[in-house]
Amino acid sequence: RSKSGQYRGGCDITFYEGKCFTGRKLEVCGSCGSFQDRGFLNRVNSICVHSGAWVCFDHPDFRGQQYILEHGEYPDFYRWNGRSDHLGSCRPVGMVSGCISIEIFEGSHFSGPSLELTEDCSFLNPPFLPRWVLYEEPNYRGRMYVVERGEFSSFNAWQARSASVQSIRRVINYF
Repeated sequence: RSKSGQYRGGCDITFYEGKCFTGRKLEVCGSCGSFQDRGFLNRVNSICVHSGAWVCFDHPDFRGQQYILEHGEYPDFYRWNGRSDHLGSCRPVGMVSGCISIEIFEGSHFSGPSLELTEDCSFLNPPFLPRWVLYEEPNYRGRMYVVERGEFSSFNAWQARSASVQSIRRVINYF
């Protein structure tokens, strides 16, 4: 049982229609491209992450605003930095073991000066374009974008509206 008293039942993440883990629920054990296709309205007010790290999207098909959720309980949408109770899809974040690093470049297509990071960074001087969990504002605030292993030649590749990124955080996986 989790702190909210809900039985885990083998799922990795549970979405609740009401605040504080009340109302209808949707249990997910892997990627879910559409909550509506699973018979669950897109209204989510609380979430319990039982294992792993997850990226949730406010629209179906893994589109729209992204929210990273790590192991723990989120009794209302403010706790995951949400601006509304609207979510439409989710997927687990692929995790790797060993030394994790990121190289960020000032220009697009891997041009200009670069910086390699191995730890979280609460403030980046623009105009660096990072990979990992990227935040538009300092101190892990504002729109966030989850960028996994790979190469991204411009901000469009990680679905951002602009290249404005001012803080960056690693995803830590708890099982």
